[in-house]
Amino acid sequence: MERLIGKTAVITGASKGMGRHFVAALTGAGMRVACLARPSEELDSLAQQFGDAVLPLPCDVTSSAAVDAAIAQTVAAFGRIDVVVANAAIYHPFAFEHGSDDLIRDHVDINILGVAWLIRAAIPHLRETKGQIVAISSESVRMPFPMLALYAATKAAVETLCQGLRDELRSEDIRVTILRSGSVKGGSGGKAWSQETVAAFYKKIVETGHASMSGESATPESMAASLLAVVGLPADIGVDLIEVRAAQVGMPDGAKTVET
Repeated sequence: MERLIGKTAVITGASKGMGRHFVAALTGAGMRVACLARPSEELDSLAQQFGDAVLPLPCDVTSSAAVDAAIAQTVAAFGRIDVVVANAAIYHPFAFEHGSDDLIRDHVDINILGVAWLIRAAIPHLRETKGQIVAISSESVRMPFPMLALYAATKAAVETLCQGLRDELRSEDIRVTILRSGSVKGGSGGKAWSQETVAAFYKKIVETGHASMSGESATPESMAASLLAVVGLPADIGVDLIEVRAAQVGMPDGAKTVET
C-alpha cells in the first residue's frame, strides 16, 4: 500500500469498536489519521498506541460547528485530507412503539446528520487531493432487522445520499464508496444495552431467522482490511458499493445463547 504513505484520513467514531480497528489499519499502511470521537479515555489512549500518526480530536458529530472545527484542525496539523470515513453511528434495538424521543433523535442526528456534516466540511479539501469518501453502512439496509428498523432506515438514507453525491462529485475526481458491513465480533455498540434489551433483541432475531441469515460474525481485523483494500485502489477506480459479510454459516455470538 505504498500509495497511501503520507496521506491523511479522517475517521469518525474512531476511539473504539470498528473505528479503532480502522485507525490501526490505515496507520499501519502509512497514513496519518485524524480520530474524531466524543471525549473519553479511549480517545486519549489513541495517541499512546499510535503516536504521531494520529490526531485525537474530541468531536460531537451531531454539531456541524464541531465537525467544521475538527476538519480545520486536521488540515492545520497534517496539511491535507485524502480520505474521510463516516463511521460514527448509534444502533440500539427497541420496539418502535416504545422508542423515546431522545433515542429516535439520536439515530437521526448521529447516523444521518453526522455523516452530512462530515462530508460537507471535507469536500473542499478532498477536491484538492482528488480524495475519497467512504460511508460505513450495514447489511440491515438489505434485510432490516426487527427492533433495528430505524437504524436500517438511517443507513438507507446514507446510501441514498452517497449515490447522489457520487454523480455530483465525479467531475471533481472525488470518489464516493459505500462499505456495507455485516455482523462483526467485539463491537462496542451493544455495551450500553440493558440485559433486558439484549435478551429481547436476540430472542426476536432468532425467532425471525435474521440471526442465521447474518451468519457467524466476522473479525474486526478482516473488516478493517476491507476498508484498506478500498482506499488503497488506484485513483482511476471507483468502488460504488462493497458489501462485506461473514463467510461462515452460524449466527452472532449474542444469539447463540438464546433457547429456541
